[in-house]
Amino acid sequence: MTSTKKMKAANALVDRQKFYSVEDALKILKTSAKERKFDETVEISINLNVDPRHADQAVRGMISLPNGTGTTVRVAVFAKDAKAEEAKKAGADIVGAEDLADMIKAGQMDFDRCIATPDMMVLVGQLGKVLGPKGLMPNPKLGTVTPNVAEAVKAAKGGAIEFRAEKAGIVHAGVGKASFDDKKLAENILAFFDAIVKAKPSGAKGTYIEKVSLSSTMGPGLKIDLDALKAA
Repeated sequence: MTSTKKMKAANALVDRQKFYSVEDALKILKTSAKERKFDETVEISINLNVDPRHADQAVRGMISLPNGTGTTVRVAVFAKDAKAEEAKKAGADIVGAEDLADMIKAGQMDFDRCIATPDMMVLVGQLGKVLGPKGLMPNPKLGTVTPNVAEAVKAAKGGAIEFRAEKAGIVHAGVGKASFDDKKLAENILAFFDAIVKAKPSGAKGTYIEKVSLSSTMGPGLKIDLDALKAA
């Protein structure tokens, strides 16, 4: 079956007017994912009634999903001496200081998360224009600027994901793989939803969460019943 036919077959499973429970949505997504030759990522999108351009409406944070993401995360750490050794033992993929900064300046950024010890931030701060736009700048509020580098590396490797509302007020993230069992995916989805609820900014007015949808890498998007999700 061609990819176009697979997409049409997947879309045929979806009622565009219906709001699904998480359980029913996952059944549809996993059915369509079985047609793929790779393990699709299950993704959540949450539309928020916020304008991230205003500081008091920004939504950003970090959450460790209870069952991980199923995705391999490459971690770079800015650290020296004993802290560098701690990071390596914890499983960091790249560890360095000035040498790591030079790699980044040269455009070599083969990593998904960047962590730094506090004493390294004078050096890391010089890379803001490179790391910032890619969402890789270490941040103490997210636990990526910390003296506890081993703990931060393990969290990143174990399924900790960063979330941030984009310009349109949409937050999205991968919450697991289609190969996960339904219960583990549902637990990850609920954990992520709860984190967004708790991250409600002081400047948010009226209805905070407007819409939630689930999809998979190549699958259809399904609208989720918000009342059922809140009650779960």
